[in-house]
Amino acid sequence: MDQKPLGLLTIHVKRGINLAIRDHRSSDPYVVVTVADQTVFDWDKFTGDDKMGDANIDIQPYLDALKMGMELLRLPNGCAIKRVQPSRLNCLSDESSIVWNNGKITQDMILRLNNVECGEIEIMLEWHEGAGCRGVTSSSKGGVSSST
Repeated sequence: MDQKPLGLLTIHVKRGINLAIRDHRSSDPYVVVTVADQTVFDWDKFTGDDKMGDANIDIQPYLDALKMGMELLRLPNGCAIKRVQPSRLNCLSDESSIVWNNGKITQDMILRLNNVECGEIEIMLEWHEGAGCRGVTSSSKGGVSSST
């Protein structure tokens, strides 16, 4: 098995929307990203941090778009490669588009936070392939699999 990384998936946390208040009048939110889920916490200096919700994302549609490889070069800037609808597998609050723009594939999404009274976070996925990376383009044997 090839031990080289596929590439780097960057998750840009853009903003929190209508987040729950966990301190006296506001919150000091931060995001922890793990393989299985994404969680928002309120930072507290003197006590334990307060959980402010969690959200699951399914990155398989994004990985499928990356596998298009050289076909992407024929697309115009701003072209939506795929539209992902809210479902039981994700916490999307609305449709999310995977977009080809300036040689990159990005996906903006707004995620509804679970296990909290209110709140959403806006994030963007962006893939980086560098020297020494295998890439995600399918080879003759299998491809990339992901379960998040």
